[in-house]
Amino acid sequence: MNLRLITFFLCLVAALSPVLAQSETATPSAATTPFEETIVPTFETQKMARTYVLDIPAPRGLITDRNGAPLAQNRLSYNLAISYPTPLDFSDPQLLAYAREKIQAAEKLLGRSLKISDDLIKRHYHNRGILPFEIVQNLSEKESDAVKGRLPAGMALRPYYVRIYPNGRTAGQIVGYSGKTGRNPDGIIDNHEVLWPETEGREGLEQTFNQVLTGKHGEYKITFDKDGRKTSEKITTPPVPGHTVVTTLDLRLQELAEKALEAKAKRGAIVVVDPNTGDILALASWPTYDPNAFTPTISAEKFKALQDDPDIPLLPRAFRSSYPPGSTFKVAVGIAALESGSVRSDEEFNCVPSIQIGNVVFHNWKKTDRGALNFVEAMTESCDTWFYQVGIKTGADPIIEWAQRLGFGAKSGIPLRGEVDGRVPNDQYMKATHGRKILNGDIANISIGQGDTQTTPLQMAQAMAIIGNGGTFYQTRLVQQVQTVDNEIVTAFQVREKKTLGASADTMAQLRTAMINVVNGPGGTAHQASLDSVEVAGKTGTAQWGPKNKERTAAWFAGFVPAEKPQYAFAALFEGDVGSKAHGGSAAAPMIAMILKDVYKDRANGNRKRRTETGETRVRKAEPVEEDEGD
Repeated sequence: MNLRLITFFLCLVAALSPVLAQSETATPSAATTPFEETIVPTFETQKMARTYVLDIPAPRGLITDRNGAPLAQNRLSYNLAISYPTPLDFSDPQLLAYAREKIQAAEKLLGRSLKISDDLIKRHYHNRGILPFEIVQNLSEKESDAVKGRLPAGMALRPYYVRIYPNGRTAGQIVGYSGKTGRNPDGIIDNHEVLWPETEGREGLEQTFNQVLTGKHGEYKITFDKDGRKTSEKITTPPVPGHTVVTTLDLRLQELAEKALEAKAKRGAIVVVDPNTGDILALASWPTYDPNAFTPTISAEKFKALQDDPDIPLLPRAFRSSYPPGSTFKVAVGIAALESGSVRSDEEFNCVPSIQIGNVVFHNWKKTDRGALNFVEAMTESCDTWFYQVGIKTGADPIIEWAQRLGFGAKSGIPLRGEVDGRVPNDQYMKATHGRKILNGDIANISIGQGDTQTTPLQMAQAMAIIGNGGTFYQTRLVQQVQTVDNEIVTAFQVREKKTLGASADTMAQLRTAMINVVNGPGGTAHQASLDSVEVAGKTGTAQWGPKNKERTAAWFAGFVPAEKPQYAFAALFEGDVGSKAHGGSAAAPMIAMILKDVYKDRANGNRKRRTETGETRVRKAEPVEEDEGD
């Protein structure tokens, strides 16, 4: 039998045996009598009920990363309880004297006062005195060690399972948290009442997979003779622990992503995807929270502090917030222009400081004339005015179509509540929102990922995975499978090719070259992501969003690595403060560099050496460019 299952049953027996272990009990009758039939308990039958059948909550199933590292599990905790002798013949004064004696002993052992009202003591005794009366819940490890072996007669430690998250805040927003389904009951006992309150998922995977994580109740039977003395107790049906949910997350990558965000961003998100399967390896947002704060319960004050935090730690920005993508969206515009035949890859357009469209002047982020550029050069320098011209020449419909093929404007379908769609504005949207169709000025904004265009960090990483693997759109996957405690698969979520992009090999090659140059070429905007150990391909982006008086900057860096045969596709978002300036090349790219330096620390110079030794052209190492190299 599974070791975890054995441990559970041993603890369960320990938990239930003290129920009336301190009681005065009669010798059990050898033969079954009519009095042992199950009856519906009431106040009047409290002392004469012959059999109670109570439900035993099952321990919650595990949530793990792809390698089996636990993200959510259970630990054994203890409640301190008073057990009353049967039959329940105490008068109220006798009851209170007995209970106060035990409470005073507990206070002395624990070194703290316990506030328990007389009304609560009497209500429990009269309604459910056959069950232990818990006076302290969730003892600390130090407290439980202090009282073990020192408890007076009539008191017992009752073990039960508490949900814990061993990695603290790491992946907290993805795993979520659980909470009690209700308070401890104090009314008349009902048959099939649970012995202690269950927990249910309230957020994240805990919520989505609550049904399979919950497990199945067991049954516990207590029998009394006609005088109200306990004659037997036994587990008639053992509970079945909940299933294990195995995610696609890589705990190490998740930790690296969150550390990078903590070190370099006040708010932001990083997503890492396997471009060859669609598996999400890291789904990090900052700030975040520690789900352990919610177990077994969270105080109203602490929860309000989380809700009122202006940086919104309860918000998983990676999939529940969308932002203007800025120049990262140029990958979609470039594919649309080349695939529609509107522009040839060697066709040049002038990269001027500004251009007038209608009655509005649109500017490039660089203030100097960069001359005539082809697609690779324009993408490398992220020339806005080049993309204004090419976007208008291409038209809105091809841009919208190819953006949607890359997954923009639609949920990825991960099993988490609240994922947003993002937005690729079309005529229908523009009419509903602005009362008009898309105009050339709108196309210019769309062509550099601004205006009404929005995307989530998850969608951006998904698009980079499609580009990185050459055009296969895999169904994005966060959960691999659900399995029993004995590792039998209950449900498997297979790797699945959703569709193919359908772009030509030449277009994909042009885009890959441009993205390599963005990081490694002399005119690129992401030099701070250039590494000696591996060749990185990517695209920076910087965009403003929000009302003018509260305008913020979204700084992006997205791409894949290694450039030729990618293992990882990624997107990093840096969310700036109101009024502050940030750029993708200087704010987002360093976060990805920090992660990749650790991932590829054992491959120093390996990839670059192989490229040189095989006679391939080595991309020149990045050199500083004017201004911020920021886009």
